Amino acid sequence: MSAAGATVKMTAMNGPHYPGSATAAPHAIARSPSRTLLVLCAAIALASCGGGEKTRRDTLPTAAREWPQVTPANPGDANAVLMRALGLVGTPYRYGGNTPEGGFDCSGLVTYVYKDMLDLRLPRSSRELAQVQGPKIAPERLATADLVFFGSGGNVSHVGIYIGEGRFVHAPSTGGTVRLDRLDGTYWRKNYSGSKRVLR
Repeated sequence: MSAAGATVKMTAMNGPHYPGSATAAPHAIARSPSRTLLVLCAAIALASCGGGEKTRRDTLPTAAREWPQVTPANPGDANAVLMRALGLVGTPYRYGGNTPEGGFDCSGLVTYVYKDMLDLRLPRSSRELAQVQGPKIAPERLATADLVFFGSGGNVSHVGIYIGEGRFVHAPSTGGTVRLDRLDGTYWRKNYSGSKRVLR
């Protein structure tokens, strides 16, 4: 793919799944020089899908929800996925990335973890991952290592690995890093589009 084609594709991918806008913060900074340092620090500490302030607010839990502990069918494999995913927290995001050295995008992270730990080869895109054969899981039945999907209008545009207690590991955005988030965050809850169990 040409560099121009990659840019166009990346722009399209950053649409519905990435809340906020990377261009929103500079307008806020321009209003008040005293806010510059505060906004920049917040952007660094809380970088998310689009980097805008809406993104940071939307990652906060909206209401407490109970997350039952569900024992995976294969606890050993699920634990291997959990530990590897957690070990990659902090790895830089890179569109098209699929290695710890080069960075990850959301589906690159998922396919890397499952291949590295279990030699399980999964499809490369979030949309294809959502179509993998396997039972769909209700949120209250999620178990460690299930895949969680997000999108809007029936389109899947993001994927993460569930690790328990309502949390998931994912690679959210350009300029961000692999991180932990909560399914109860406003954005994630609103755009949650389902889950799949790939370990059986």
